[in-house]
Amino acid sequence: MQAPSSVDTECPDDPHHEKSDPDSKVEEGLAATSEPVSFPEGGLRAWRTICGVALVQFSTFGYHLMIGGAFLFVFSLFMLSLTSPGQYYQVFLAQGIGAGLAIGIMYIPGIAVVSHYFQRRRLFAMGIATSGSGLGGAVQPIMLNRLFYGRVGFNKGVRISAAFNAGVLIIALLLMRTRLPSTPKKDGSTLLHMRAFFREGPYVATVVGTIFVLAGLYFPIFFLQLSAIKNGIDPDLAFYVLPVLNAFTILGRVIPSLLVHRMGIYNFMIPCVTSCGILIYCTLTVKTVAATFTIALLYGLFVGAYVGFLAPMVGSLAKQDSEMGARMGICFAFTGFGGLVGNPIAGALLTSSYLWWRPSLFAGLCVTCGAILFTLARFGVARQKGTQRV
Repeated sequence: MQAPSSVDTECPDDPHHEKSDPDSKVEEGLAATSEPVSFPEGGLRAWRTICGVALVQFSTFGYHLMIGGAFLFVFSLFMLSLTSPGQYYQVFLAQGIGAGLAIGIMYIPGIAVVSHYFQRRRLFAMGIATSGSGLGGAVQPIMLNRLFYGRVGFNKGVRISAAFNAGVLIIALLLMRTRLPSTPKKDGSTLLHMRAFFREGPYVATVVGTIFVLAGLYFPIFFLQLSAIKNGIDPDLAFYVLPVLNAFTILGRVIPSLLVHRMGIYNFMIPCVTSCGILIYCTLTVKTVAATFTIALLYGLFVGAYVGFLAPMVGSLAKQDSEMGARMGICFAFTGFGGLVGNPIAGALLTSSYLWWRPSLFAGLCVTCGAILFTLARFGVARQKGTQRV
């Protein structure tokens, strides 16, 4: 049974009763404990849920909220097929706002539901679940390229893609199941969580660090193909740079999940992010086919590991399992700003003269700043937990 809250036990008519300040109420609300929860650490239902989450990641980027998000995502794709050439606002509404909202709605619940089934093997399970986005990032660009530049064309190609993703999401929704009861949501609980979380130095450093990382992380993903073409690589061959990069993110998500729990997630993520920054600087030296694909596969490994373990890293700061979803949701609400502004700034720095050193330096410095902030967060977590394996 859940312990009665301070609100239930207050006696406002008692003259000896002292009113608690808002900060103590925040702590009491977050410290409310429940009966210990057991985790199956596997089983058909658990792995079926993992498969469903992977399929969601396949279609997007990544129980009722998921249904609404899936419907909105498919609807946005069908609306994209109706856009007219030169009408940017139509693409912005359908793809930017509609699909963006849908992905945001589905991503956090899809990842958080994994924690219902796993505790000891949670990182491994999340690594498998998030590998779906790597598979989708490898398969869907090739599929869309064949549709758009074949006899089908853009409009019909987008509708075929929408129908395909609708089928994938239906299968995902049928496979996924929640296991633990939802926590009753009290009025103002989000603000209470935010106020408490942002008093924690490691959490603040992690959130700000993620903003910096996301501002630079996607530069190679969006610009490496263009760089290859400008360096004289055949466009038909350069097209496969992105599918190769995305395919290797699968390995970056699954293989490290076997090691992270032994070395600590911050101890793993810091060199991983640092490697991403180094590889961004190295894009300045890419001139040949071999160098381009080498950078693509290496970057895929490290960026896959970062994206796959970002949510578990934020969740590891939770003091109890019921906080995990709130911590991840609040973090990603702020850090999405980095992903929003990073590539437009990089594109503006590139200019029509293709001054590659400018966006490369910007993106590399952003990721490096993020790695420094993660290091500061790591020391704070180690001091709190009294261990270096964090």
